[in-house]
Amino acid sequence: MAQENTTQTSESLNSLTQNSLAQASSSYLRSAMHQPIHWHEWGEAAFAAARQQNKPVLLDIGAVWCHWCHVMDRESYENPEVAKIINEHFIAVKVDRDERPDVDSRYQAAVSAISGQGGWPLTAFLTPDGKPFYGGTYFPPEEHYGRPGFKRVLLSIAQAYQEKHGDVMESADKVMSAISHAEAFAGRSADFSPELVDKIVSSAAKLFDVQHGGFGSQPKFPHPAIMDLLIDRYGRTHADFLKTIITTTLEKMAQGGVYDQLAGGFHRYSVDDRWIVPHFEKMSYDNAGLLLNYVHGYQATRNDFFADVARDIIRWMDEWLSDRERGGFYGSQDADINLDDDGDYFTWTVGEAAACLSEDEFKVATLHYDIGEVGEMHHNHEKNVLYVRATVDEISRRLGKPVEQIHLLLASAKKKMYAARLLRPTPYIDKTIYVNWNALCISAYLSATQVLKLEAVRSFALKSLDRILAQAWDPKKGLGHVIAYSDPKADVRHIPGMLDDYAYMTCTCLDAYEATADLRYFKVAKEIGDAMIARFYDPTSGGFFDTEANGNNPLGALVARRKPFQDSPTPAADPSAAIALLRLHAYTNDPSYREKAEQTLEVFAGLAEQYGMFAGTYGIAAAMFSAPHTQVVILEKTSDGTAANQLYEAAIESFALNKSVLRITQGDALAQNLPPALAETIPNLPSVKENKTVAVVCSEFSCKPPVSNVEELRKMLK
Repeated sequence: MAQENTTQTSESLNSLTQNSLAQASSSYLRSAMHQPIHWHEWGEAAFAAARQQNKPVLLDIGAVWCHWCHVMDRESYENPEVAKIINEHFIAVKVDRDERPDVDSRYQAAVSAISGQGGWPLTAFLTPDGKPFYGGTYFPPEEHYGRPGFKRVLLSIAQAYQEKHGDVMESADKVMSAISHAEAFAGRSADFSPELVDKIVSSAAKLFDVQHGGFGSQPKFPHPAIMDLLIDRYGRTHADFLKTIITTTLEKMAQGGVYDQLAGGFHRYSVDDRWIVPHFEKMSYDNAGLLLNYVHGYQATRNDFFADVARDIIRWMDEWLSDRERGGFYGSQDADINLDDDGDYFTWTVGEAAACLSEDEFKVATLHYDIGEVGEMHHNHEKNVLYVRATVDEISRRLGKPVEQIHLLLASAKKKMYAARLLRPTPYIDKTIYVNWNALCISAYLSATQVLKLEAVRSFALKSLDRILAQAWDPKKGLGHVIAYSDPKADVRHIPGMLDDYAYMTCTCLDAYEATADLRYFKVAKEIGDAMIARFYDPTSGGFFDTEANGNNPLGALVARRKPFQDSPTPAADPSAAIALLRLHAYTNDPSYREKAEQTLEVFAGLAEQYGMFAGTYGIAAAMFSAPHTQVVILEKTSDGTAANQLYEAAIESFALNKSVLRITQGDALAQNLPPALAETIPNLPSVKENKTVAVVCSEFSCKPPVSNVEELRKMLK
C-alpha cells in the first residue's frame, strides 16, 4: 500500500481523530494512526490496562509491505462497527514484525500451534499477561473464503473469555508450553557428523523442480542459503546433478515474472510454480541473498548471464533501496499503490505497451515478454506480468531479423517501458534502516565487488557499514536493531539488537576486513562477536538465544527462550552465529570460538536433516566446520599491481564457503594489518623479507610456501 497516500489522509484529519499510533515510529504502525481503534504499541502499559480492565488482548502483527495486512486494516480496523466491538471488549495492540521480530516469532509459533498456519497479518488473542489462547491470520469482516467473519470471531472470543474463563486460561497455558517446547530444542541435540551436510543437500535435491527450477511447488520462494550450500558442494564435487539444480533455478527465476524485467531486483515469491506471477513486494534481504547466489553461481559456472543479473540487482538496489547520501539500505518496496490494484505498477496491458513503443519495438517486446490481450492477473485479465517467453534467437528467426537488431530493439523497448512505468504512481519505499538486513546487503555488495570489480559498489557498501557502526554499535550498550525510520518525523526508538543483528554484523565486518585489509574492521568484528557470546550464548546447553536474558519480567510470550534454527525467510540466527565464530577462530586461533560453534551445531544435529532446504544456513555452518578453513593472502610488492591483480583474480575465481582472500601491500605496516593467527606467520616468510609479490595459502594455521605463479596458485587451491 502506498504509504504516502495514508500519511496524507491522516495529516488532513484533525489530530483528535488520531489514535496513539501517531506517536509510533514504524511505518506500519503510523499507517494505522487514523483508525477508530484505541491501539496500543507493544509494552507494559497495554498489558497493565488489560489486567486493570480484565479484558483479553487483541494482537495484530503485520508489516508495511504486507498486502493482506492492509486489506484487513481497511475492511475491519477502519470499520466503525468493528472498532466499537474491539474498543469495548479488548485491549488492542499493534506490532510491526520487522521492528519487533522477537515478538512476531513467538506469536507465529503460538498461532501455528493453535491453527496449523502462520503468516501476516497475524491475529492473536491473549490473556492480560500475554499468553495466547486463540488466533489465526487474515479474518474477513464477514464469513468469506471459508473463514469465519471477524465480527463473529471477536464477539465469540469476548464471550468465551468472560463465561469460560477457566477453559481460556488452561488453553493459554497449553499454548505457552507448546511454544517453549518448540523453540527450546531440548533433548534434540546429537553428536555432530559431517555427513549431515550431504543429508541436507540430498533432502533439498529431492524437492528440486526439474522443469521450472527451485524447490517444491506453488507458492515458490527463493531459498538463498540452500542455494549457496549447493553451489559450494558443486565446487567440491563437480556433480552434474548439482550443476543442473543451480543453473536451472538461477536461470528460471531470472527469466520469470518474480524478477523485475525492467528495473531489476526480485519480488518476494511466486504464487505459481513457474516463477511467473509474483507477490509484488520487494525485500532488501531477499535481494541480498539472491545477489550472493548469482555472484557465487557465476563463480561456479562462469555463466555470464548470472553476472548480468547480479549487476541488475545492484542497479535496482542502488536506485530504489539505498540512501546514497548517508549510506544504508532501506527495508522494502510495497507491492501496490492501494488495495484496488494487484501489482498494477509492475504489469502491462497491450495498449500500455503499444503506447510507448515503436511498431518494431512492440513486436519484439510482446514476443519476448509474452504480452497479450489476456494476461496473467486475475483481478484484471488484460494485465500481463513481464517474463521471458521467447529468446532473442527465437525472435530473430520468427521475425526474420538479425540477432543484433533484435538485441537493439529489445534494449530500446526496455528503456522506454521503464521510463513510462516511472510516470505511474510508485509503490511506497519503507526507508527504515534495519541493522540485520543492512548487514546482509553490505556483505552481498562486498562479495559482488570482489568478483565483478565494481569499485563504486564497494565504496557504498563500506560507507553503509561505517554508518551502521557509528549509529548502532556501542561496546557498552551493544548493538541496536534500527538506526533510522522511514518517516523523518518519527523518533528513533532504541530497540536492542537481537542475535541475528550481532551474527550478521560480525560476518559483515569480517567481509569488510577482507575487502580492505583495514584491521579496524577485524577488531570491531571481534568486539561484536564477543558481545554476542556474552549476551546470547547458553553456557548450559549450548547454542544461542535470540534475545538477551531480561531480568525485568519479559512480557507475554517473550518469556519463552528461542534458539532460531530454521531459515525463515532470513538466514537462521543460531547457525549464523556459528558461522561468525568459525570465521573468528580462523583469524585468531582462539579455540573457544570453535568449541562454541561446535556446541551450537550439536544442539540441532538431531533434527537438521529433516528440515532440508530450510536448514540451509545450518548446512553452511556445518560445511565450514567440517572442512579446513583456507586463507589466501596476496602480498603485493610496492608498485607491482599487475602481478598482484593476476594472483588475486586466480584466488577469487572459484567459490568456496570456507575460503577467504586478503590483499595486503607489503611494507613496515604489514604486521599491523594482520589478525593474530596470520601475524604470527606471514611477516616472517622469506619472500616477504625480499619484498616479492606472492600468494600465500594458509590452512589450519599452517602456511604453504609462497607462490608467484598463477597456475601454481590454482593447483594449490584445488
